[in-house]
Amino acid sequence: MSLFNGEAWKLIGHSLRIRLPARRLVALHSAAALLALAAAGCGTVDTSPADGSSAATTPSVGGSVTSNGATPSVTADPSASGPVLDPSHALPAPGGFEGIHAGPDLLVHAQTALTAEQVAAIQALKRVTATEQFSLAQVAVQDRILKVAAVEPSGYRRFVPVPTAREQVVWDRLAQGELAVVQKVGERLQDDTGSLHLGNDAAATAVHIGAYAPQVPQIDAIVNTTYAATLGMPSGNAMLVSTGSAAPQAVRPLIEKIVGKDTSVQILGPNLDITVQQTAVLTGGSVAAAVGSFSYRVLGGGRIAPDPTWVSANIRTEVMPILGPVTCHRVLMPQLRAALAEIQARGLADRIHPDEYAGCYYPRFIANTTELSLHAFGIALDLNVPGNQRGTAGQIDRTVVSIFKKWGFTWGGDWRWTDPMHFEMNRVVEPR
Repeated sequence: MSLFNGEAWKLIGHSLRIRLPARRLVALHSAAALLALAAAGCGTVDTSPADGSSAATTPSVGGSVTSNGATPSVTADPSASGPVLDPSHALPAPGGFEGIHAGPDLLVHAQTALTAEQVAAIQALKRVTATEQFSLAQVAVQDRILKVAAVEPSGYRRFVPVPTAREQVVWDRLAQGELAVVQKVGERLQDDTGSLHLGNDAAATAVHIGAYAPQVPQIDAIVNTTYAATLGMPSGNAMLVSTGSAAPQAVRPLIEKIVGKDTSVQILGPNLDITVQQTAVLTGGSVAAAVGSFSYRVLGGGRIAPDPTWVSANIRTEVMPILGPVTCHRVLMPQLRAALAEIQARGLADRIHPDEYAGCYYPRFIANTTELSLHAFGIALDLNVPGNQRGTAGQIDRTVVSIFKKWGFTWGGDWRWTDPMHFEMNRVVEPR
């Protein structure tokens, strides 16, 4: 039997919150709300609520939420809530949900667009009952790597969890240029305007959150198709496949023959399928374009094995001022050297402790997760670790911080949930 057919999705507990332009919140609850992703960074997992309280609060719906968890009614008409927030990324309003729900059994993910021939061949397989092609890439947000899909609302909504598929306001907001995201991810990473910056570039595109909503496994957020070009995403490089009553394990080998060994074909379940190759397509700005994309295998102990060709072309070990030998992505090296040289020239070398340097390139997941951090791409480093733990103001010298920022780095101490040991490349700077 298919692992995630339409009936099975009805049994999965989710919460759904809709954000309207006037900052009103609408909530939908089913049996449970415990499947939100944990936010993490620099090797640790933060399980605390975004506001630092000991328990998450439930937003009001027209004044209250029913005590028995029943779905409350939506009290605001989104079409009358105000003008389109981003006309340059607007699509025609989608119609109501009239299709049959299709279980998202398999995710096909390539570094480049799937060809028309590949798509037709997958659709022609006897055990394939439904497909949806879209764009999928990773964006870096505060050392989290989020999987963001650019989708056509009407077709894609057939595959999402039933509560999300049926809530029209989600798809109206998506068409108007807003974003739908897993609740805990959105609450943790949004800025003061309720937007997510999709990429770690200083000028990364910010998209307003229209809904907190459960997503297809292995996907954190969705935007409409107009954002694919804005974010530099490969067009049509992913596909959801439903196998109906057939087991996806039997269909996966057939699809793998069609798409080839460099494309990930993953069974969608609550846990990462570590038996297949994964795809990392970083997007969201000039840094992502410079870093490049790679495929990888999952090893034991949270480690990954990136494509050796990508590693050979991009990962370098060089001797730096103050720190000595470091191993990072080649695009990071000139800026890191310039920052450390200026720190040294200004008599601040003793403010960085080489014996407390925790590294740059680490091909592994964030601890206790199956999520990549920017360390896996080699464009982040951790300094003076003992005195600069997560959630603290940190002891690192602020002049040192300002110099790193000058040379194209973001400092984790500026984040809502601070990580003051952490510096990551956020723009390309050419030292002169």
